[in-house]
Amino acid sequence: MFLQAAFPILAICLMSIAPAVHVAGRDGDVRADARAMDRARDSAMVALPAGTYQPLYGRADGPPSRVAAFRLDRDAVTRGEFLRFVRVRQEWRRSRVAPLFATADRYLTEWRGDLDAGDATDQRRPVTSVSWFAARAYCAEQGKRLPTVAEWEYAAAANTTRRDAAREAPFIQQLVTLYGSRPHRAGPVDAGAVNVYGVRGLHDLVWEWVDDFNSVLVSDDSRGVGGRDHALFCASGAIGAADPTNYPAFLRYALRAGLTGRSGMTSLGFRCAA
Repeated sequence: MFLQAAFPILAICLMSIAPAVHVAGRDGDVRADARAMDRARDSAMVALPAGTYQPLYGRADGPPSRVAAFRLDRDAVTRGEFLRFVRVRQEWRRSRVAPLFATADRYLTEWRGDLDAGDATDQRRPVTSVSWFAARAYCAEQGKRLPTVAEWEYAAAANTTRRDAAREAPFIQQLVTLYGSRPHRAGPVDAGAVNVYGVRGLHDLVWEWVDDFNSVLVSDDSRGVGGRDHALFCASGAIGAADPTNYPAFLRYALRAGLTGRSGMTSLGFRCAA
């Protein structure tokens, strides 16, 4: 069912704009949250070495893409972590977020209020129903950024024992099963599977934002509908794919194709990179 929601082609605009106003907190809780975010900036990140990966689209016998060394959050950002963020950055609260940067009825929809992200268990779940703009602002507040498609796919190609298992049939089938059996509400981030790098929950919890989520299906300089390569949306989507059997990769790319910067989904979260 999620594929039906992923395929609509919507214009992408204002991708590099984000609110610049920082509303200062006035109470001790806000100051404590700011200090907690400062301490969290470099904690729980995993260092990934430079390497290569084979993009979904391109010649199977073509040269792989190079990925420079980078760091990636071990876990997806949790509701509790995003709660500390919106206490400090009030413009990203559910009742205050600008329509330019999030779709109101799809933003933090699981929360009971601006500052009510649920109980202790809920606050360990990945934060979802956040727009690309909100995810990007959160990472920037930590001195980080969203990972690129290449970085995320490079990390996600690893299984528990190998750095690149993307073309191994058992791993592909495992991901198909995981994607098809995710619960409606993700469990806590520490329930996620850990890959060989030490990154946790890349596949079994939620989909995740990447910084250049719309880049794969843009065939010219436009970020609007006219720039999308519509041949990738039907059976012809397998044409030009380096590995036509990599169904999980097709699902990820199809999901990204249906997003705009304002989109929000109860199954879409994020993690940061540096």
